Amino acid sequence: MLKNYIKIAWRNLLRHKSYSLINIAGLAAGIASCLLIFVVVNYELSFDTYNPNYNNIYRVTTRIAGSDGLNNTPGAPTPVVNALQIEFPEAKLAAFNTSYGSQFTVAGNSNGAGDKKIIEPFGVLYVQSKFFDMFTYRWLAGDKAVLNQPNMVVLDKTTASKYFGNWNNAMGKSMKMDNLLNLKVAGIIEDAPSNTDFQFKIVISYITWQQSQHYSGNTNFNNDWGTTSSNHQVYMQFPASASIGKAQARLNAFAAKVYKPNSTGTKNQLEFQPLSILHFDTRYGNSVGDHQTSMSTLRTLSFIAALIIVMASINFINLSTAQSVGRSKEVGVRKVLGSSRWQLMAQILGETLLIVVISVISGLLIAKIALPYLKNIASVPADIGLFNISSMLFLLLVTVAIVLLSGIYPALTLSGFKPVLALKNKINAASVGGIPLRRVLVIAQFAISQVLLIGTIVAVKQMNYVNSADLGFNKDAVLIIPGYTDSLSLQKMASVKQQLLANPQVKSVTFASDAPSSDNNWVQNVYFDNNGQGDGYNVNLKYADADYFKTFDFTFVAGHGYAQSDTLREVVINEALMHRFGIQNPQQIIGKVIKAGSPRRWVPVVGVIKNFKLNSLRDEVRPVLLGSKKAEESQLAVKLNVAHINQTVAAIKAVWEKNYPDYAYDGSFLDERIAQFYQQENQLALVYKVFAGIAIFISCLGLYGLVSFMTVQKTKEVGVRKVLGASVASIVYLFSKEFMALISISFIIATPAAWYIMSGWLSNFTYRIGLGPGIFVFAMVTSVAIAWFTVGYKAVKAALVNPVRSLKSE
Repeated sequence: MLKNYIKIAWRNLLRHKSYSLINIAGLAAGIASCLLIFVVVNYELSFDTYNPNYNNIYRVTTRIAGSDGLNNTPGAPTPVVNALQIEFPEAKLAAFNTSYGSQFTVAGNSNGAGDKKIIEPFGVLYVQSKFFDMFTYRWLAGDKAVLNQPNMVVLDKTTASKYFGNWNNAMGKSMKMDNLLNLKVAGIIEDAPSNTDFQFKIVISYITWQQSQHYSGNTNFNNDWGTTSSNHQVYMQFPASASIGKAQARLNAFAAKVYKPNSTGTKNQLEFQPLSILHFDTRYGNSVGDHQTSMSTLRTLSFIAALIIVMASINFINLSTAQSVGRSKEVGVRKVLGSSRWQLMAQILGETLLIVVISVISGLLIAKIALPYLKNIASVPADIGLFNISSMLFLLLVTVAIVLLSGIYPALTLSGFKPVLALKNKINAASVGGIPLRRVLVIAQFAISQVLLIGTIVAVKQMNYVNSADLGFNKDAVLIIPGYTDSLSLQKMASVKQQLLANPQVKSVTFASDAPSSDNNWVQNVYFDNNGQGDGYNVNLKYADADYFKTFDFTFVAGHGYAQSDTLREVVINEALMHRFGIQNPQQIIGKVIKAGSPRRWVPVVGVIKNFKLNSLRDEVRPVLLGSKKAEESQLAVKLNVAHINQTVAAIKAVWEKNYPDYAYDGSFLDERIAQFYQQENQLALVYKVFAGIAIFISCLGLYGLVSFMTVQKTKEVGVRKVLGASVASIVYLFSKEFMALISISFIIATPAAWYIMSGWLSNFTYRIGLGPGIFVFAMVTSVAIAWFTVGYKAVKAALVNPVRSLKSE
């Protein structure tokens, strides 16, 4: 019996090659898409789950609530480390401080020739040894105890091999960090897996940072409750039996003690953030790993995968029910010979299983071919695997789901034929009840396609808006070069600036602690107008020389820039900080004093600039204070003419290498850095494009199959109509009018669904486009055009057939 079923199923596949190919192509495309999305989602959900203490580890974050809104930072002030260890004796606690863009030098010859100088953009941290009691790392040499001593460094295996040729040669060797800190390699750890946010490459003992207060820059140690940096983070591990709700209540009480009552309305809070949501919680930004993925993005991807599988199954159901008329005699004969309905259903489901298995194999091949390109639309490693237990179990589940979803209705329809009517050839498409269902399924299929199409249009328009939005400063053609603030580098600043300005292609040069828009947030509390009571106002602090405003083309609404100075003597603020002080007229704040800096001093406000975007367009404008402090101005920014830009960059690099021979050049353009803010959104826009295209492809396959079936069924009718004088246009209209009506209905269904989904996505941006009617009309017109092209091709072909041949065919 089973052998007979397989033989019949194979014969039916070969007899109806075109329909089988359409079904297999649609299912294979859907399965491949679904599998690739599963690989991405499964990878993202696996972040840090390999740690045995995964569910008991929390990050201590800071929430700053004020009249200007709620600001979240993943950092905590440095005094919190010792204070929380006393407050929570039952918990393990460890802190680290991140250093971005540090240079490490390994000495070559005694004369300096052959020195290996490498800038590490991320993965460099000052870490307490207790961190390794909470997080799992495999030690290849040394142990965590070495991090209790100053000037000790631990490298991961790859980094050790990069600097010393072979990691086995690294132990006991010396390295110099930023030409300031001499470090000794005291340990080697195995490379961290790709699915962790804690990609430690160079681990320096935390005590080194504490004892190096002379080391200025964004990594300087500041034991101050009023200064919070996202670079400094604290982690705690509670016993499995602990109540995190009670622990949070204790933390709230602790924060109320250490943060004094504030007359300005600002309230600082500390909050436990579970490690299990750290990779997905976008409130705090990507402050540890190389990327962050929101749960809404993963849900969107999963939803798209489900929709595509449903669409492919709809194709199968539509074509199977349409073909059922041609198999009515077969069913009638089998019933007369004694086949039960269950046996007929088993046969149909077996045929469905055969097609699905072929589609799964084809989908696997497509996914395997597409896998290397997956990194272009998702933040996955290049060597991510496709064949593993989880993906195979997922494929098995998808196979069963598709067989049941696609096979049940056709099996019920075919097995329900009455043998008398079947043998008399009295079964037609209308009598099997398939037409209403097929209409519903076509509507559903195109509704899904239009939701994805509208999503694509909205995502692309929003990202175009983001990439061209007014940030409040000019980001174009500004070259950013991370620098250093050791005494020798500070002495060369003026000379380097003059050398660069001597180039006619250089418009302006400035030294600053940071670019106007970046991932870095340096928050400090300041006091206003000689009122030094309470905790003051929390502001974002940036240090820069006097040419900062010209280089980035800021707009002053009152006053002017401050005079050139090596120390903080005057400040410029943005409109948001002015409003935070309760002043609406910019002229009224000029001359008022603010207590800021380190150490804090009262300095006058000499200018107010228009608000500018401090971070991404997802965030609101924040209060910013700018002042001059040479010891903090480690970053060089050069405004260029766009003409001959490559030659100008080469000339700037030559000037850098001449003046800073001990430091590697690491220049990049500001607009490219800002584009990194939206990596995930740009990837999601690309995902929408790719999968909307696949969805439309599957829909068109289904339409093509149905129209092909209709042209065969209506061959005689077309011949009669042509004999009676029907034009080609009227024949095309005969085939296309129903589909156009169904697509119009699907648009009515898709519009509110797409509006709801994309409104939610756009709500992640403070600055966003509007969902106007033009977007939906364009999607409708595009859908109709694609559908008409698909239907029209087959309809025109049928209309051009000689009516004599059409009438002879029956």
